[in-house]
Amino acid sequence: MTAVVFDLGGVITTSPLAAFNDYEREAGLPVGLVARLNTTNPHENAWARFERSELDRDGFVEVFEAEATAAGYDVDATRVLDALHGAVRPAVVTAIGALRTAGVPLALLSNNAAPMDPSTEHGALMELFDVVVESSVEGIRKPEPAIYPLTLDRLSAAIGRTVAHAEVVYLDDLGPNLKPARELGWHTIKVVDPADALAELGRATGVDVST
Repeated sequence: MTAVVFDLGGVITTSPLAAFNDYEREAGLPVGLVARLNTTNPHENAWARFERSELDRDGFVEVFEAEATAAGYDVDATRVLDALHGAVRPAVVTAIGALRTAGVPLALLSNNAAPMDPSTEHGALMELFDVVVESSVEGIRKPEPAIYPLTLDRLSAAIGRTVAHAEVVYLDDLGPNLKPARELGWHTIKVVDPADALAELGRATGVDVST
């Protein structure tokens, strides 16, 4: 049986990258600057430390703005944080529902700066999954290799059977996050066009994810 692991931002919700670009244009910054800062020293920069809960919000703002200054730019990190909350993609939620109805084990694997609040729209999505793994809770984040087998162990425990790496289909919008999963034997789907990704998901699982 196939199991499916979903990323949140850029997969179930719209990508924050577009919102980052909007802010950059408005502020007269080079488009792509925020993403570039986020991938510089990727395991120890402000973003990585924030998603492992090593920095609180104020700490992130201070360190991220210092990183931007060191790169020669004046960035308002609070505006960057405001851009994180994307809109839910109904077609992806429909696909998750179809997989649940078909009995497919489901996990959510998300890099985030604080545990999801079940009372919010995004937090309510947690109910769709057998297990939710959050970087802010675990103290590790994608693409750190340890978080992938951890997710599989949690999913196996939740459904009462061992899920093999070869059974997993994993959707993420960032290539670096997919690489460690692919090396474990997971079937990875990079989400660029959501419709294309869902079509591939349907082929990989044998489930009609459009209903």
